[in-house]
Amino acid sequence: MDMADVGVAMRPAPGVIRTDRLVLRTYRPGDHRDLLTFYGRSDVCRYLLNEPWSLAEAREAVQTRMSRRDLASGAVALVVECGGRVVGSVSAWRVEESDCTAEVEHTAELGWAFSPEFGGRGFATPRLRRVVARMDSRNESSARLAQRIGMRREGHFRQNAWIKNEWTDTVVFATLRGEWPSVA
Repeated sequence: MDMADVGVAMRPAPGVIRTDRLVLRTYRPGDHRDLLTFYGRSDVCRYLLNEPWSLAEAREAVQTRMSRRDLASGAVALVVECGGRVVGSVSAWRVEESDCTAEVEHTAELGWAFSPEFGGRGFATPRLRRVVARMDSRNESSARLAQRIGMRREGHFRQNAWIKNEWTDTVVFATLRGEWPSVA
């Protein structure tokens, strides 16, 4: 999706956002089945914080994410549908900045996961004052996506995270609202 498709705002997530190619919507019971088809894969979870999901973990994740509908309250979690099938997830959560007050614009961090069957089709685009994506430095497909949607690499932190019994490097990509091309 491109910026004409959808932007993330500091208001409750609408129930459904439709584009020519996709439907973005909040989580609902039953989504665990489609999500499990990719979150249950070790190649998809290789660079995520979690191990591949079991059926019970998929159900629990959907239950938790069903309440994440308001970025102003902390987080928004959406599923991405293509052809009536959940093929990805996109989440945004507020990152508290030490000198921020409630009256200023905030920073949001964006996360995504897509079924490998549907990767590389341009299905994720953020829009806020500042959007940050942190990822395992070995996750080349997410790094390519971050660059493709206009984010620039800002940092590389060496062995800064202990994940899945090993030290991993983290790379940080970010973009500012003023860096996005104008949308007519």
